[in-house]
Amino acid sequence: MHGNLCLIALESMAHMGGRIDCILSDWRGGDHFLTAVDCPRFSSGEGKCIIHDSVRDRDVYILVDVCNPSLTYEMFGHTNHMSPDDHYQDLKRVISACNGKAGRITVIMPFLYEGRQHRRILRESLDCAVMLQELEHMGVHSILTFDAHDSRMHNVVPLMGLENVSPALQFTQALLTEYEDLRLDDGHMMFIAPDEGATERVVFLASLFGVNIGMFYKRRDYTRIVNGSNPVIAHDFCGVSVEGMDVVVVDDMIASGGSMLDTARQLKEMGAKRVFLFSTFGLFTNGLEKFDKAYAAGWFDRVFTTNLIYQSPELKERGYYLTVNMDRYIAALIDTLNRGDTIQDLVKPAQRIKQMIELYRNR
Repeated sequence: MHGNLCLIALESMAHMGGRIDCILSDWRGGDHFLTAVDCPRFSSGEGKCIIHDSVRDRDVYILVDVCNPSLTYEMFGHTNHMSPDDHYQDLKRVISACNGKAGRITVIMPFLYEGRQHRRILRESLDCAVMLQELEHMGVHSILTFDAHDSRMHNVVPLMGLENVSPALQFTQALLTEYEDLRLDDGHMMFIAPDEGATERVVFLASLFGVNIGMFYKRRDYTRIVNGSNPVIAHDFCGVSVEGMDVVVVDDMIASGGSMLDTARQLKEMGAKRVFLFSTFGLFTNGLEKFDKAYAAGWFDRVFTTNLIYQSPELKERGYYLTVNMDRYIAALIDTLNRGDTIQDLVKPAQRIKQMIELYRNR
């Protein structure tokens, strides 16, 4: 054991923190581990953190969702929505309030802060790398993140633990539970990467299912930048025929959703039977209207995203949407780490996925 367990959930993950605490309490005989914290703001917008219990020599796990836009604060009489920068500053305030007294600090940050700004092409900042080094300097022992945009970010802090957890097991479980008529073979199913960056995720799942993969290549206009990136001109498909297939499109996030929906449209036009969209993080930054219209047009059959980040009430009400619940998985990660055991099988659950697939085939 690495000391008495202490769970701190920032407001951005308060509801999930409460559920995880209840799960851990059931597993450990009724004790609760959630420690209350507040991050109040002054009228100028400045903030601070107050921890309401001692964390001395405790094994502290801090939960933060840097992509939660639902929280607000008052500044100079105006209401501001909290940005990823605001959530990250509150995280640092919590670590600072621990005042070096905690036995060990682990940050659970499902969406890696600034993970999309992970490499330098022009005269650009390296925000994710700076964040990781800053947390290491503040005494953080390790970080747990999920489906990082670029898994090579752990090279930035080789002496600090950075665990990149795959939610593939929960996606597999959700799909196989929801649909009982799937035929899991290369003649009836295919996994699709909407761009070259998603290929590793697709290869991992397709190898376990024993099916083929396809990939879309994004042709971009590198002469201009729109909303932080070069706009996509067209998607070109590489792979065998998808006619009559159930296809699963896998990516780490849905931001505006333009690329994912264009991929789904083309797959339907190529004769795909059903199109399922898997995305770890459903940001839906431009709202849901495009998805409503695409679903009505028959471009896709279901959208699966996790509850690792904020989900709007409007999203949960959509008939085409299904939540992949990660509460017990995070609780299992915390429980295993606190006991000093390895989390390798939880980070890459290949064996459990294969067992689930075999049970489905032999049911």
